[in-house]
Amino acid sequence: MRKNTRRRETPSLRVIPIGGLTEIGKNLTVLEFQNQILIIDCGMSFPEDEMYGIDVVLPDFSYLKNPQKKIKGIILTHGHEDHIGAIPYLLKEINVPVYGTRLTLGLVKSKLDEHGLTARLNTIKPGDRFRLGMFSVETIRTTHSIADAVCYFIETPAGSVFHTGDFKIDYTPVDGEPINFTKLAEIGSKGVTLLMSDSTNAMRPGFTASERFVGEKLTEIFSQAKSRIIVATFSSNVHRLQKIIDISAKYNRKVVISGRSMENVVRIASELHYLKAPKGTIITINEANRLPDKKVTIITTGSQGEPMSALARMAKNEHKSIQIKKGDKVILSSTPVPGNEKTVTTVINTLIEKGADVIYSDIAETHVSGHARQEELKIMLSLIKPKFFMPVHGEIRHLLAHKQIAVNLGMKEDRIFIMENGCILDMNRNRARKLSEKIKVEDVLVDGLGVGDVGSIVLKDRKLLSEAGLIIAAAAIDRKACRVVSGPDIISRGFVYVRENEDLIDEARIVVENTLEKCMKKNMRDWNAIKQAVRDDLRGFIYRKTERSPVILPIFLEV
Repeated sequence: MRKNTRRRETPSLRVIPIGGLTEIGKNLTVLEFQNQILIIDCGMSFPEDEMYGIDVVLPDFSYLKNPQKKIKGIILTHGHEDHIGAIPYLLKEINVPVYGTRLTLGLVKSKLDEHGLTARLNTIKPGDRFRLGMFSVETIRTTHSIADAVCYFIETPAGSVFHTGDFKIDYTPVDGEPINFTKLAEIGSKGVTLLMSDSTNAMRPGFTASERFVGEKLTEIFSQAKSRIIVATFSSNVHRLQKIIDISAKYNRKVVISGRSMENVVRIASELHYLKAPKGTIITINEANRLPDKKVTIITTGSQGEPMSALARMAKNEHKSIQIKKGDKVILSSTPVPGNEKTVTTVINTLIEKGADVIYSDIAETHVSGHARQEELKIMLSLIKPKFFMPVHGEIRHLLAHKQIAVNLGMKEDRIFIMENGCILDMNRNRARKLSEKIKVEDVLVDGLGVGDVGSIVLKDRKLLSEAGLIIAAAAIDRKACRVVSGPDIISRGFVYVRENEDLIDEARIVVENTLEKCMKKNMRDWNAIKQAVRDDLRGFIYRKTERSPVILPIFLEV
């Protein structure tokens, strides 16, 4: 009997980024082996300027809702919104266990409570090893701009994946817990099939400064200040909050926390002992109002100029408890996220007009990034020594810059994969290839309580309304008799001010009246056809008169 000498194909692991590639935000990566799925992170992003009325943007969960797919769990790298913000929305559709460090899960639980949800939350710590189906997971400590961040080494029968999460190499972190370089070198020596590494700062040369550097700068500012100090920073940066509290206590200042997300994080971090303040240091604004200004520090949200944030409301005199005083020292301990530069500048100018002394990143180094620059990325690549490499967490320019770093270190280009959301990397220990097939990964938009019910057509209408306004043509029609009973009336919203453009409105009314008469003479009884005729004639008239194209909305009442 002849033996079958054909080599059996090694089982493959599929790596599918659903969010987080060619963008910053909504990070979600799927590892799939023989229909078993492990999810890394589940984040959201904030809307772009032209997403009018949208609150947040979620990844597309369609692929995960396939009943043939067995999801073994979600593992979280850290507690930033772009990595955990979408979890409540996913758990409403799929019951799946969630794994994360104590602070990360503390922030997740707060989100679940807001949504009225419970979940199977499993606390892990650096150094833990656990199995989820065919996935063997090891947790390694890393450093980032939030405490309790980790990276993951994941082994499967088809090969291994090292996912850095968001990281930087901080040799002197505030909590005294640097990256475990020994473990990284050990993992690299074992052999890693695929490295997925943070690309956010891949275009920036050198090293990212330590968080301790910001502490030194803030200490210098506090030591010279004779007025009230207001510090705006990211609420999730617990190490920064700890440093501000420590410096305030050193200079005999009491601390007020302002802003919903800031109050929430401070509460959670304090309960979990990630944030420690001397007894009596944190007080209410009412207690602070009874103290001299030089004895008060206010830590607030609004470092990105968000219109509804506490700092923005202070700047506009809309905060119910805190008003900007002449001489206040306001520190923006952050740098603007791309796209937020204008809103941040607006808040800065408003604060200066109120007489505040504003210190921000352009004039003082009051912030350092939580993401690795080029030299740190080189260290990670050199320690892990992967067979294949997929840059993640970045726009296309960041991914390509990270690819070039790997090439400069001697990695072959055909072993580096620049992926997009929805692309599939099929790999095993010996080879990796980008498949031609893609999965559906459309943005899911959240507007109030509506999830996914606002799409491109609605956004297009909102864009048109914002740019050119709305004209409503209203009339009452007896369809059986084919006659106009009353109207038409013309109503303008966001197009022209009616009282100052009465001639234009009167002419528009005549245009609609003539169109309706023509339709009635033709015995037209189809509502849609009549509305379209009014739309076409009125749109043409308005454009000839104004060279503008408002949204035309005919409304007919049948009598």
